[in-house]
Amino acid sequence: MYERILIPTDGSKTAELAVEEALDVAEKFDAEVHTLYVVDTDAAEVSLGTEQVERIRQGRFGEMDELEARARKATEHVAELARDRGVVVEEHFRGGRPHKVIADFAEDEEIDLIVMGSHGRSGISRVLLGSVTERVLRSTHRSVLVVDEREAES
Repeated sequence: MYERILIPTDGSKTAELAVEEALDVAEKFDAEVHTLYVVDTDAAEVSLGTEQVERIRQGRFGEMDELEARARKATEHVAELARDRGVVVEEHFRGGRPHKVIADFAEDEEIDLIVMGSHGRSGISRVLLGSVTERVLRSTHRSVLVVDEREAES
């Protein structure tokens, strides 16, 4: 049923919950996992500049050691957990609008299931902040499993 699973991660607690769920599914179906860290280049352009943002969009971090270290730490953590369970895993880095990059990656790589965390915001905070997860749901035709942060708290 699921042969290729995508786990977008930013290293947050919410993403971590999705990692555990995704690895459970990967084990059950003997699926390979792809973990993806996306740098939001719209947000980064103000502080980094156009040239550096273009390199990020191409997956080249260059001299941006701190940004690269954060990306590698997030994906390496997922990769380590996957390998500990005997799950085949590949790490990926991209730049762009997170929801679009995730949806495009899933399409290009023929991903069967995207597993993401949700902060479970509601009301005005949801309207004002939006949600990468919600935007992915609207941007892809791939199956998406949303792991709600509030479920882990109960």
